[in-house]
Amino acid sequence: PWPIFVSFSALFTVIGFVSYCHTIKGGLSLLFLGLFLLLVGMFCWWRDIIREATFEGKHTKAVQRGIYIGMILFIISEAMFFLAFFWAFFSSAINPVPQIGGVWPPAGLNPIKPEGLPLLNTFILLSSGATVTCCHHAIVGGLRKRSLLSLLSTICLGILFTGFQYVEYLHAPFSISDGIYGSIFYMLTGFHGFHVIIGTIF
Repeated sequence: PWPIFVSFSALFTVIGFVSYCHTIKGGLSLLFLGLFLLLVGMFCWWRDIIREATFEGKHTKAVQRGIYIGMILFIISEAMFFLAFFWAFFSSAINPVPQIGGVWPPAGLNPIKPEGLPLLNTFILLSSGATVTCCHHAIVGGLRKRSLLSLLSTICLGILFTGFQYVEYLHAPFSISDGIYGSIFYMLTGFHGFHVIIGTIF
């Protein structure tokens, strides 16, 4: 039952979030209910997967192959998700419409300078990729202490990245409602930040 349960939990979360953003009564309650049900569903689903694999021996070669293919399809869908936003950005940047002044960034909008906080966050993100790779190699090599240290470094870098992203949002001179530029910027960086938060937690 967990795929359907998690799907409806995600639906409640999205409806609650949209309702909250539009100041519809009960939106925040539905958002938190959806998030709570989502966490319960994830816990129960993963518990059952571990039980089936470890104690019941149900993860045959065919099941393992299905899980492997499912993970590949999930990664491809994530790549396509971000590709759509990058496509929107480059399409708007290469061919700016008259409604935004025919220039990119749009006329009257002050973009964030890339050599400041964004460059630092890029360095932090690349460093976290290096530390998690070190962790993987340490696990394969049976080096428990080194793997734990590398994993802790990765988690700290993820938290640092999220903190700097929050600071960047606080000081951004534009909002999500500032046309196509603001919409694409906050959707791209917001969803990316969400992925970093999920990676840091799990």
